Amino acid sequence: MNDGRTRRVEVAEIDQNWESFRAKWKATVVVLEGPAAGTEFVMESANVCIGRGSGADWTIEHDTLSKEHAALELVEGRIRIRDLGSTNGCKVNGSDVKAADLKNGDRLQLGECSLQFVLEKRSHKPKTYVIDEA
Repeated sequence: MNDGRTRRVEVAEIDQNWESFRAKWKATVVVLEGPAAGTEFVMESANVCIGRGSGADWTIEHDTLSKEHAALELVEGRIRIRDLGSTNGCKVNGSDVKAADLKNGDRLQLGECSLQFVLEKRSHKPKTYVIDEA
């Protein structure tokens, strides 16, 4: 139903927002425990699915994760985690969530899999060129 109040977001707008965000920030999730401990996943798109199934963008082999457990999404300039109807749920800093905006250092619990969200500001160093003298 279209009530005239909902604004449609075009894919081009999402892509533009992602490129702007990505130029300034690097969003990473680090696995803290288990066989995949130390694995880092870098957000390369505005929407990322985390799970143990082949359909997930980031696959973590953990029997307490659903095949498509949670999504990380760029929403209004922030990264949000959203539970995708998982069996064992999502927690942020120990609190059960269906969806929550993330900040640097947040601890995520997907099932029994512990992760940490890292948000780093990208440095924009000027390019240096070496010109051979002729």
